[in-house]
Amino acid sequence: MSHLSKLESQSVFLLREAYRTFQRVGMPWSMGKDSNVLLWLAQKAFCGRIPFPVLHIDTTYEFPEMMEFRAWAETHYGLQLIVKINEEAIARGVGYETHDPITVTHELKTVALRQALEEYGWDALITGIRRDEDPTRAKERYFSPRSSEGEWNYKDQPPEFWNQFALPPKGAGGHVRVQPLLDWTEYDIWLYIRREKIPIPPLYFARNGKRFRSIGCQPITHPVPSTASTVDEIIAELYATRTPERAGRAQDHHERNAMQKLRAKGFL
Repeated sequence: MSHLSKLESQSVFLLREAYRTFQRVGMPWSMGKDSNVLLWLAQKAFCGRIPFPVLHIDTTYEFPEMMEFRAWAETHYGLQLIVKINEEAIARGVGYETHDPITVTHELKTVALRQALEEYGWDALITGIRRDEDPTRAKERYFSPRSSEGEWNYKDQPPEFWNQFALPPKGAGGHVRVQPLLDWTEYDIWLYIRREKIPIPPLYFARNGKRFRSIGCQPITHPVPSTASTVDEIIAELYATRTPERAGRAQDHHERNAMQKLRAKGFL
């Protein structure tokens, strides 16, 4: 098997294990490149259909191109799409115009996710995070328990030997994050997008000498200099670049250990 086929096989195994193990499964979907690879893998794992609901946390600060892609993908994949907005935080005036990026990210993403977990009762979330994105995410496990408040104890992660996954005891509350893309790199993601011809939003491709490598809320997501306007050109660019993938994500750089603090509170 090729390197990509091995990654694909492992991800399909993890998706099927999650669906077999848990009673109520949901899958957060940011509409970014990793999330779309995860959709594709879920289709492969379950014979062309995605058997669990897909959750989009809508901060109301999305790029218009991403919203257009969401509408298209919902029909194209036949998604059971759930859109969640933290209406209470918005009513209190929480926004990038008045608050710092960490506060807004926590309120409009993490708290909204908690609300969705409470509303739909999921005991597992299948996420598209990768270890190489950020040092904090490198501490994750394939099956990563969260507390009843959705919080993550990154200092106490269970070992996972020989595909034996540690699950929280019954009745402990909380949920488990399942991470099928944990071993993938950004480079692997793009190689797989090319091999499988996976549709992705147009913001990843260069316009006027810039493109987005990682996409979040519009006010705090900035493009990087690039002339890569095709998948092949992006792959060639990644092979040579020294710029971090999340260099354009303002919340990561707002304060020291910002990502670790956000993830400890339940951020994806």
